[in-house]
Amino acid sequence: MTEQGKAQRIELFRIDTAPMRAFHLTWVAFCAAFFSWFAVAPLMPVIREDLQLSPVDVSDSMLASVAATIVARIVVGTLCDRFGPRRVFTWLLVASAAPVAGIAFVQSPGAFILARFAIGIVGASFVVTQFHMTQMFAPAVLGTANAVTAGWGNLGGGLAQVAMPALLALAVAAGFSALQAWRVTMAVPACLLLLCAAAYWRWTTDTPSGNWVARKREGVGNRSARPWAGLVAAAADLRTWVLALAYGLCFGVELTIHNVAALYFVDRFGLGLQQAGFLAGIVGLANVFARAAGGAASDSLARWLGLHGRVYLLFAVLAVEGAALAAFAQSSNLGLAVVALVIFALFVNFSTGATYGVVPFLHPTAVGAVSGLVAAGGNLGAVVAAWLFRGATPLADNLLLLGSVVVLLSPLVLLVRFSPADQLSHSRALQPGFFRTRSLTSEAAQGHASV
Repeated sequence: MTEQGKAQRIELFRIDTAPMRAFHLTWVAFCAAFFSWFAVAPLMPVIREDLQLSPVDVSDSMLASVAATIVARIVVGTLCDRFGPRRVFTWLLVASAAPVAGIAFVQSPGAFILARFAIGIVGASFVVTQFHMTQMFAPAVLGTANAVTAGWGNLGGGLAQVAMPALLALAVAAGFSALQAWRVTMAVPACLLLLCAAAYWRWTTDTPSGNWVARKREGVGNRSARPWAGLVAAAADLRTWVLALAYGLCFGVELTIHNVAALYFVDRFGLGLQQAGFLAGIVGLANVFARAAGGAASDSLARWLGLHGRVYLLFAVLAVEGAALAAFAQSSNLGLAVVALVIFALFVNFSTGATYGVVPFLHPTAVGAVSGLVAAGGNLGAVVAAWLFRGATPLADNLLLLGSVVVLLSPLVLLVRFSPADQLSHSRALQPGFFRTRSLTSEAAQGHASV
């Protein structure tokens, strides 16, 4: 354990320490948030019929679902620097439950688009996840902790693709029509958000040694009196914007695929709603391990090559991600399309994990601000990508263009450089870190157990 009480190991089967309680409750809450964010996507064929949505309406709803998150992530990142993750995440989850439940009552395309825009604020939960892990874990395992919690949280997107059609079928079996059933099922993600908010408030702390407000009262910690100054410093650094671009090329593209994949399989290959939802869920379900692998690989390369090793990894996985997406778009055979989608799913998640293996080391005193700006870049990428799908151009052509853009822009991440002083500081901070799945009771009894 470091002097600040930060954990140097991730012990998956422990919940008796502040870092591990935060670890597990954070990824569960983020998973519920991501589930709620994309609960509508796999139901779009039914919703399109119910609300008589035009192709432009469908595209605008996709755009709206990610547009609100751009501003929300910047604001939430700065609020984390000011109020701490526990308060901010609880507020965010409660506030997001209202539009998630409210979308069930919309009656027009305009109201539907507005509701999806409002739901988009829940995507800012990712920033809190990364910020909270930075408070709890030491540099040796920070990339892994960030990637695992984010990856398992992003799993919610894949779960939504699989679970929401199943919930729709259950509602139909209970006697609702399909056009009524999609509305009934939206109560499930709304309730999940409220339950997670209560658990997060009850059982987490902002740091290993206590909550933000209590620490301020005691004069402890490095909380900035002017958190907006951190935002200015982060925004003035070119590296922040390069990483924001990188996150747009991976997470932004992932969001786009979440929104279009089910429709793509229905329209291109004539699959049913549940089959299409299952295949579309591959991208989200890969988060169960792939994003964690990206973060762990970032930590490993950092031990060999320093901070720049993290950057080299990010460039490589982005390039493969783009190539796989282009191959998916070109596949006219369902089997080949699924293989290409699996490869894309792995590498897009490797890329998101690798991006946040770099983020915490740009401005350690303004982690919330940097995380918020980079995360907003992910959603800005999704907004730009969504514009590709507004016209009459076939989905396959747009996906090919998207994959090609990722490949062409991936070398720009090599512009992220660190000073010799930064690299020396990072090297000194590194300690052997790894997943621990056994209890350290015997070590604790000797007074030198670490978390």
